[in-house]
Amino acid sequence: MITVHHLNNSRSHRVLWTLEELGLPYQIEQYQRDPVTMLAPESLKKIHPLGKAPVLTDGEWTIAESAAILEYLQETYDHSALLKPQEKPERMQYRYWLHYAEGSLMPLLVMKLIFNRLGKAPVPWLIRPIGSLLGKGVQRGYLDQQLATHLRFIENHLSKNNWFAGDHFSLADIQMSFPLEAMNIRTGLDKAPHARGLLKRLHARPAYQLALEKGGPMELMD
Repeated sequence: MITVHHLNNSRSHRVLWTLEELGLPYQIEQYQRDPVTMLAPESLKKIHPLGKAPVLTDGEWTIAESAAILEYLQETYDHSALLKPQEKPERMQYRYWLHYAEGSLMPLLVMKLIFNRLGKAPVPWLIRPIGSLLGKGVQRGYLDQQLATHLRFIENHLSKNNWFAGDHFSLADIQMSFPLEAMNIRTGLDKAPHARGLLKRLHARPAYQLALEKGGPMELMD
């Protein structure tokens, strides 16, 4: 039996969604973030030494990292190639966006989250004013400019393609959904109608909705 070790408000929603798209049976082990630190509980380290989610177990295999998990599920169970393009041009785009999501975009969005919270708890209250000024300065001087460049890049691609890997929905769209959700909250997608439209279409997929029902809502921090 496939088991998803699922942390609330995390990347592991993408794993549940993929399993629903493939119609595979699975079970969920739920973990909750610490309400103060927002970190994963220590109990996750019993499953994987880094104590991060998502982690998937399937028989003898324990797999971490969302892209690796999605690729494993596609290679092992997607016998009809529903979630992976077969033609090389689309397959190259598929591979790129599958890894761009965490390799290029999410580090900036995580930094945005961290610097936005330097003036808030759990930062000690005495240094919150300095932390707030530092955070705003880094965001204005670097992060916001970088994220605007990335959003233009994404928007330009989606203006020419229905989905990230061309004309067909794929794992690339599932993988890119999480950074798009984070961008929508942390920078806004008002100037990116194609990205905003894609996110709306992703939300409307029955498998996305089932993953939310089983795994809980996505409430990302700004």
